[in-house]
Amino acid sequence: MLRHSSLRSIALAFTMTFAALFGLTTTGQADDNLETAIFAGGCFWCVESDFDHVDGVIETISGYSGGTTTENVTYKNHTAANHREVVKITYDSSKVSYGELLDVFWRSVDPTDGGGQFCDRGHSYTTAIYTLTDDQAKIATASKAKLEADGTLGKPIATEIAPAGPFFAAETYHQDYYTKNPLRYRYYRYACGRDKTIEALWGNQAHIGIKK
Repeated sequence: MLRHSSLRSIALAFTMTFAALFGLTTTGQADDNLETAIFAGGCFWCVESDFDHVDGVIETISGYSGGTTTENVTYKNHTAANHREVVKITYDSSKVSYGELLDVFWRSVDPTDGGGQFCDRGHSYTTAIYTLTDDQAKIATASKAKLEADGTLGKPIATEIAPAGPFFAAETYHQDYYTKNPLRYRYYRYACGRDKTIEALWGNQAHIGIKK
């Protein structure tokens, strides 16, 4: 079964090939619109699944980032080096903005939890926004400040905002886990209480922008 982001990638590749054959400018325009975001939101299986269902997202890759090592980062050793589980998101900025992705991110996690996310505890499962440009840093900082000023959650926001460091793709078996192992994934997500907690925290804003 093809994942949603794979279908979008195939459609984009077809459009670009068609444009190239007929001398159109779509290829360059499509390339220019592709941008990247990196978010840590607890279990990367869940973050990947959520953002695969956001309009304008082209691809998601689970991985590790933010730690002290720069080589041979794996699932077994990433925790010791203070890496977080993250997802690298490629998106079409003509269809969804970085600010809109942040709106989705905030409402798909518990940003007030500084010790992990839901049943997963420890630094590697804490939330973070890793920015790749000065503009992303400004937008993320303003978004966090607005969330705190609104007082919607009633608690301080624990999510770190930091410049992105090296990204390390996770092992193949972690990629698209929710499509490869749907029953195990659904059980894990339910047993961990992710959706229940998000809905209690955010109310009718929970999972905004995620279309499943």
